[in-house]
Amino acid sequence: MERLTRYDVAEYKGVAMVVVESDLLPPDPVVVVIPLLPDYPAVKDLNPEVLHDGKRLIVATRLIAAVRRSSLRRAGSVSDQGDRINRAIDVLMAGV
Repeated sequence: MERLTRYDVAEYKGVAMVVVESDLLPPDPVVVVIPLLPDYPAVKDLNPEVLHDGKRLIVATRLIAAVRRSSLRRAGSVSDQGDRINRAIDVLMAGV
């Protein structure tokens, strides 16, 4: 099982995804991720833009999902942009 931590970018079938699950949780075969898409309709605060590997990608927050760790390949990190990702999750869950 590949070691993935919060805000790591992982690829799943050619799609970049950011890990949003806390590192404090015990290991599990699945991990919670949000896809990072180049052409996704952005809503202020819900879908921030992040820079990864020289590309501007939209955090598709409403597409949050759990994916098997064994299906993911680590491709970097966006930890320096974690505050905007956290804000997007707050907007999704609480609406504010």
